[in-house]
Amino acid sequence: MSVGLRQKLWSFGLIVIFFVAWQLFCAMSGVSDLVLPRPTEIIATLIARFPILWPHILQTLGTTMAGFVLGVGLGVVLGAVIGVSKVAYDTAYPLLVGFSSIPKVAVVPIFVLWFGSGSVPAILTALSICFFPIVVNIATGLATTEPELEDVLKALGASKMDILWNVGLPRTMPFFFASLKVAVSYAFVGAVLAETVASNRGIGNVMMSASSNFNVPLVFACLFILAILGVALYVIFSLIEARVTGWATRKNDLVAT
Repeated sequence: MSVGLRQKLWSFGLIVIFFVAWQLFCAMSGVSDLVLPRPTEIIATLIARFPILWPHILQTLGTTMAGFVLGVGLGVVLGAVIGVSKVAYDTAYPLLVGFSSIPKVAVVPIFVLWFGSGSVPAILTALSICFFPIVVNIATGLATTEPELEDVLKALGASKMDILWNVGLPRTMPFFFASLKVAVSYAFVGAVLAETVASNRGIGNVMMSASSNFNVPLVFACLFILAILGVALYVIFSLIEARVTGWATRKNDLVAT
């Protein structure tokens, strides 16, 4: 058995142990379902309510991916500009840090005033919360390009755009995919946050309704759905990363000596 397969089995086993311990804790401590429902009850609620939850899942997934795609596009452009221009770095970076420091729960009401309730505030909130990791990692990847390499390419007649396109951006790919896996989680946070305030559809809205009715198992079922969606997208980006930047990924299949 390879080391990588053994590690995956251990990881899966630890996850199973976590949920079993959760179930046993609830059964032995007698904790109320209003405080901490059992995993079996959460799964039963998820299965029973899934036909009703499905349209809300699609709504949240759609707004999240729309905001994520727009955030990635904006982040790549801003990151490239900041990474290659010292003036842009000195000007835009403090503004970006300041904007990212603003709690997004304070931004959602502004989006509602501008665009009304619905999907647009959720998309914009997802965008505003996920593009900053993209910007930082793209700019960092471009900034780590060796000056000696740039000098050699310039001596061979390469323009700044040639260096950026053929050397700079490819070298940022490991940074880029690392930021994607973080940004997609942030996008879910932003979309659900906006849905709790400015939408009558989506998982965030279901969670607010369930919590107001003290339906804690349904709240946890929604959390399970968000976790599953986040893990699924993380795995997808990890597989793409392994294909695109295999030269930069850590090898887990080496036999330990």
